[in-house]
Amino acid sequence: MINAPRGTNDILPPESAKWNYIESKAKYIFDLYNYDEIRTPIFEYTELFQRGIGEATDIVEKEMYTFEDKSGRSLTLRPEGTASVVRSFLENKIYGQAQPTKYFYIGPMFRYERPQAGRYRQFYQLGVEVFGTQDPMVDAEVIAVGMRYMDILGLKDLQLYINSIGCPECRPQYLENLTEYLKENKEDLCNDCKNRIDKNPLRVLDCKNKSCQTVIKNAPKITEHLCEECETHFNSLQKNLKSINIEYKIDPTLVRGLDYYTKTAFEVKYEGLGAQDTIFGGGRYDKLADEIGSKDIPGIGFALGIERLLLTLDKQEIEIPIDKSIDIYLTTIGKKAKISCFELLEEFRKKGIKAEIDYQDRSVGGQMKSADRMNATYTVIIGENELESGKATVRNMKNGEEQEIKLESIVESIEKMI
Repeated sequence: MINAPRGTNDILPPESAKWNYIESKAKYIFDLYNYDEIRTPIFEYTELFQRGIGEATDIVEKEMYTFEDKSGRSLTLRPEGTASVVRSFLENKIYGQAQPTKYFYIGPMFRYERPQAGRYRQFYQLGVEVFGTQDPMVDAEVIAVGMRYMDILGLKDLQLYINSIGCPECRPQYLENLTEYLKENKEDLCNDCKNRIDKNPLRVLDCKNKSCQTVIKNAPKITEHLCEECETHFNSLQKNLKSINIEYKIDPTLVRGLDYYTKTAFEVKYEGLGAQDTIFGGGRYDKLADEIGSKDIPGIGFALGIERLLLTLDKQEIEIPIDKSIDIYLTTIGKKAKISCFELLEEFRKKGIKAEIDYQDRSVGGQMKSADRMNATYTVIIGENELESGKATVRNMKNGEEQEIKLESIVESIEKMI
């Protein structure tokens, strides 16, 4: 027996119906905000993620699925969506069109990490990206897209956290101050954070280790080191969020896990999930296009893990409506009737009527049980007698009412009834 690889899972019915539901709701919201779908390859050249995400990040250092193809080129299964979308935007010269450009995506991502609740090695994300504008009003819109999506799914008790992580003008001085502080408190940090001090000190602020949290609590705050431009942008973001009634808290330690963020960073959390409580998050990445393709094009977006979202819906006991019913079940008696009903089945389906038939040659009783399991609205039994008389009795399975209908008009009659 060959099993699925560790950290992957099969999405089977009725669970797959839940996925279709939440994806359809996402597409409704994205369309409402005028975001168009983009689909990028599942694997890219490794350099894209090294340059885009940052070589000192945990994703690049520890979690990427990287391999060589038959020509010796290094390829990587995408660990996140933004770098691929930026690469596509640049490669296809979308920047030459009227801006801003607004995209959404849905698809699988891959990271080699310890599987746990809501986290897999193959996992699915949906997200949005906006290119071509630095307007803080767009930052607020991107956050609003995610929050309205949470609303339409019925999620409650969520908390939005925001921060500004500065820009290349003001961040270096802050990093210098932060590095000095971390070195002074190095002995109280975990081994990973000790290694991060010189390589990527901002990542220390994202550590969940208890001893590190004590150090982080008293660390210099980046919001107190912002340049005038970043401070103005951050203040405008807050005003825009207030204007559309989105509540938030400022978290000066919020830095996200990727190197490409500038200015706005945000996360939406639900405490009921435990340690892994972030449902979705994102931020502004105004220098990423320059890092990948030497183009000075600002961007902002967010990503949401579908598995984590489903877990949150389950924790809040929100039932996803799954309609597994069918309109009509054709119960057949005899081979001749079965052949006639198979033709009739297609006529129903052409009219948009959800119909089913028995392929296992069950008894009439067995077929009626199948109709019950499928929650059929109507059933009809057709045998040689019905074929000879040209009539069949249609039963309403909800109230037990029956009526006799001519076979020649049964499709049109049931279409009207439905």
